[in-house]
Amino acid sequence: MYGYYNASLKVNNMTERAVRVTLYRWAGSWGPFKIKIPCGECALTKDVILDTLAKELAGIPVNLDIQEWLSNWWRPLARSGWHAPIVMVEGRVISQGSALNRGLLTQAVVEVHSARTPLAGNHLFGKDTCPHCQRGKRYLDNAGLEYQYHNVIHDPRALYEMLARVKPLIGSKTPVTVPQIWIDGQYVGGANPLSKLISQKVESNSDRGRCSLSPEQKQRWVMP
Repeated sequence: MYGYYNASLKVNNMTERAVRVTLYRWAGSWGPFKIKIPCGECALTKDVILDTLAKELAGIPVNLDIQEWLSNWWRPLARSGWHAPIVMVEGRVISQGSALNRGLLTQAVVEVHSARTPLAGNHLFGKDTCPHCQRGKRYLDNAGLEYQYHNVIHDPRALYEMLARVKPLIGSKTPVTVPQIWIDGQYVGGANPLSKLISQKVESNSDRGRCSLSPEQKQRWVMP
């Protein structure tokens, strides 16, 4: 359901701090000037935003504010936004001048939400064709641990969330591999660190390269 909230469009669950999304559409007036020609790509962008919030971003609290560009032209211009339709997430321009690519919106919103909201519970981000992901799932199953599996190939939101959560931990220049695992909300890394954590035999891992878990993070991890 969508409804108006403080002159903005209230979307999804508002119990958490909402991610702020602003759309400046080709409309409005400034002094003697008034926009009379409708903008088809602005209408498309609004529809794309609403559909993305209802699907890929379902469950993430978002506050969508739709503004007339000419009546507020100086606001987006301060952030290098000058060509409607302009889409901003938390004050950062992610698209302008053409109909919105929904992937850009999904990535930007997920990045902000992930930075604000720590993971809780057990999670494994991976892909179905990855043997190390299957090994990690087997370790969790054998240990009797319930967990949520996120397929980063089928689900763009899962991919963006994994990258947003892992990169700050391992460094921006460290390649991100799968699986990426959290136990009780604490970052573990790949299948090898998981096997040590739950005391299961580690299988050969020669084709994967080094694990994403840094030495510093290994030292910080306290075994139960």
